[in-house]
Amino acid sequence: MKLTRIVVTQAAPEKVAEFLCDFTTTNEWDPGTVHTELISGDGGPGTRYRNVSKFLGRESELVYTVQELEPGRRIALRGENKTVTAHDTMTFEPQGTGTRVTYVVDFDFHGFAGFISPLLAPALTRLADKGQAGMQEALGRL
Repeated sequence: MKLTRIVVTQAAPEKVAEFLCDFTTTNEWDPGTVHTELISGDGGPGTRYRNVSKFLGRESELVYTVQELEPGRRIALRGENKTVTAHDTMTFEPQGTGTRVTYVVDFDFHGFAGFISPLLAPALTRLADKGQAGMQEALGRL
């Protein structure tokens, strides 16, 4: 299941990219996040983050690894646990004096979760909408 959200902000692209490429900032903008912490790395490829999120009343942990980083332009992360693999990509493009952020997340559910994933679509869509609003608010403070 793939979800795409776009946020436009007046903040400069460099500030937006610096903020969002530090995945611990999900603590500030992603309402599903209970806590994200840096496990290892300097933010570049191979950097690992531990993310605990709440979804449908349950907490789950994913370990995210930065797969690709184009400073100021794009970051791609892969989050994994036994139930799901999430591929998150954020791109940052100048728009006027501000920035256009395109956030794409592609979920690949495993095992039993793969069978019921169509039933999860409405809840994931609501979560993505809330994440978009949270990101919009957080970037507006930059």
